[in-house]
Formats: sequence, structure tokens, C-alpha cells
Amino acid sequence: MSKQELYCQIPQMHEIMGQLSSHNYNRSVVKYCADKVLSNLREKISEGKIDIIDKNKIINNIIFYCENFMQGSIKKVINATGIVIHTNLGRSPLSEDLLSKSMETVCGYSNLEYDIGEGSRGDRYHHLSEYLRYLTGAEDALILNNNAAAVFLILNTFSENRECVVSRGELVEIGGSFRIPEVMRKSGTKLREVGTTNKTKISDYENAVNPETSVIMKVHKSNYVIKGFTEETPYEKICQLTNKNNLISYYDLGSGSISDFSLKFCKEPSVKDIIDKGFDLVSFSGDKLLGGVQAGIVAGKKHLIDRLKTNQLMRMLRVDKITLSLLQNTLKEYINEDYEQIRTLKMFNESLNSLKSRADDLAQCISNTSPDLSLETVQVTSFTGGGSCPMQEMDSYAVQLNTGNISEAEIEKHLRKFSPPVICRTVNKKIIFDLRTIFKEEYEDIAGGINWAVKMSS
Repeated sequence: MSKQELYCQIPQMHEIMGQLSSHNYNRSVVKYCADKVLSNLREKISEGKIDIIDKNKIINNIIFYCENFMQGSIKKVINATGIVIHTNLGRSPLSEDLLSKSMETVCGYSNLEYDIGEGSRGDRYHHLSEYLRYLTGAEDALILNNNAAAVFLILNTFSENRECVVSRGELVEIGGSFRIPEVMRKSGTKLREVGTTNKTKISDYENAVNPETSVIMKVHKSNYVIKGFTEETPYEKICQLTNKNNLISYYDLGSGSISDFSLKFCKEPSVKDIIDKGFDLVSFSGDKLLGGVQAGIVAGKKHLIDRLKTNQLMRMLRVDKITLSLLQNTLKEYINEDYEQIRTLKMFNESLNSLKSRADDLAQCISNTSPDLSLETVQVTSFTGGGSCPMQEMDSYAVQLNTGNISEAEIEKHLRKFSPPVICRTVNKKIIFDLRTIFKEEYEDIAGGINWAVKMSS
């Protein structure tokens, strides 16, 4: 059949609209989705990839497109990887209780930029600063939309057209090709590298200081460690050097733990440790070890925080009422030392006995749906993820699906296509469902997803 004949057999729009009139979609949505499907069909005909027109398949494709369009592109997934702070899956999960506590200020009006006492316009930048002073020991604090924004703003404010000194071993690249040297250049600062990849001494910093120097910066090695023949300058010596030379000491801490509870599973310095050592400024993320919403938090000396607030970039980097409300309620749990309410910390600290018991329960749930499957409860290793506690391993328990003659890659692919998608790990032709990141209310969905994925892969 010629291409022209194929084009002629494509159903007309009025025919499509008539067949889909019984579906509860807005007519303009149906037309939009139909245009997309038909445009793709014509393109495939042009490329010689289609030799027959199936009108029923076209209608089904349009219905499928409508369903996906109305569902939206961001959706719930089940994280069965065991990686708690999974950057690709939204980092730290929030508890429903935390969300409900934030409803009042999020769904109605609030004093975001209103001084209730004075009855006039207020300042949004002071919100949460007292909580952060209490929790970190800093003189003041400021909230931005993420830690990358915090890095950029600090360097632009204090080091534009001047030098910022950084150890070569800390010129990191994290996910999404976010590179510290590139961010520094964009901020207007001049990078001054010191030391070597594995060793940076206080003398390296001292020799780099000159009249153009404004900031000495440390950067958290978020996704790697340097072992062996290494040396890292003690924090106190860096702070003594900056104080002596009237410079600013700044630590881009990245993940940012603010409680001893976090340190039970993560051997990283806390924000309070860094402040106590004498650093002028420290910045960290709200949705990593803190277990809250995406934000960049800057803590440190008040006169420096005040200067950050006057930078014109603040208006572009500030956060909204939703972020502030969610973060406020997260910080309240830290103040109350009610860490069980912070879902990320609770997941990190779940005992092996509890994980083992839940793995047995999940295996039973899967067996009830698919009794012929080969399942085992096994001990596994997982990681914190999200640029936190690099290379630090955690013991966990998982349900292992032995796929036999069926391709594990095919099952894994179909699990991702299930609703909700189930994201898991494959190891040695076996599929692993790590209980550390699986919630009890997700067992039935996982069981249903496995049953469907196996059938589709057989």
C-alpha cells in the first residue's frame, strides 16, 4: 500500500470525536490528544514504518494519550530501591501528618510578608530564623529555594570579582552536571585552587591568601570519599586563618544534619559542629538529611546574613509560603525531639528485626497474589543516597524475586509501566524489593505490579 493510500485511511477528526463522545474528557482535550497521535502516525508513515492503518488501535492510542495527559507527568511511584534520599524520586518523603499541619497556612492567607504587630508590610526573610538559631547555634539564618542557590548567592555577594579559595579535592560535580567551578564562575567569583586531590594543608590556604582573596570555602564531598594517603585541614585552622586575614569562612555542607539522632547512622559533621568550629557561614539542603522539603538553608553570622538579604538576586531565589510552612513544621519536630514524625529519619533508623518482619509480610502478600513465584527474604545492603553520607552502607532486608527463565530486565521494565510504577533493583538476574523504603500501605500495589509484570513478560 502506498503512503498516499495510508494517509487517506487515517480517520477524520469528526469521526474520532464521535467515537470518543462517551468519554468524560473535555472536547478540546480530546482534539489536542488526537492531533498528537495522528501527527505521530503521519510521521511514521512518512518514514516507511507503517504499512497498514488500524482504526481501532488509533482510537485506543488516543484514549491512552488522553488518560496520560489528564493524569499529569508527575505521579506517585513506589521506591523499592532501598535508597532513602533518592534524588531521582523526590529525595526525602514527607509524612501526611506534616502536610496536614501545614494546611492552614498553605490553603488560606498567611503573614508571609505582613507585620501583624505593626499592621504593615513585613519581611518574609525572618521566618524560621529563630528556630534555626535554636537548632544550630548560629546568629541568624536565611531560606532560599535550594542549596545551589545558597552557594551562588553567597559567592556572588561576598566574592564577586574577587578570589575564593577551594581545595582541589573538593571541586565536586554532583547530579545533573552541577559543578562547583562552573557555579563559582557564574557567580562572578574567581576560583583559586589549592592543595592536591588527596592532600590540602593549612599552608596551602595560607600561601594562596592575597589582597584579592575574600572567601575560603569548604565543599562537602557529597558522592565520593578519598581514602589512603590523605590529609584535610582541621576546621579550626581554616577559621583562624580567615579571622586573621579578615576573610569569610564558608562551608557548603550540602546534606546538613541538625540533630544527634541523624548521627546514629551517618558519620558527617552536623551544622552545629561547623558553626561551633567558627565558620562564618554554612549552607545545606532542606530535603536531604534534614528530611524536609526542598530548600537551601544558610546559617551563620548575622551581619553576613543581612548582606545576603540585600542582594537583588534574593527576589529570584526566595521561597514561597508552601516551602516555609512545610519547613517550619519539620523544624518543630526537631525542637520537640519527635524524630519519629520525620519520615526520612524514621526510615534510616528502622531496626533490622523490623525490616526482616516486614520483608516476610511483603513476601506473603506477593505469594497470596502469585503463589507460583519463587521468593526469598534476604539481607541486603543499601545506601543513604541524595549526596548524603557518601559510600556509607546500611544493612537492610528485602524480598528477592527469582525470575527463572523470564528476563529480569523485562519484568523490571513492566514494573515501571505499572500504576503506580514500582522502581526496584536487579542483582544477578534477581529482582530486589528493599523494605527500608517501602511503606506498609504499598504491599498490595507491589504484589499486583509483580503479578502483572510477570504475566506481561512471559
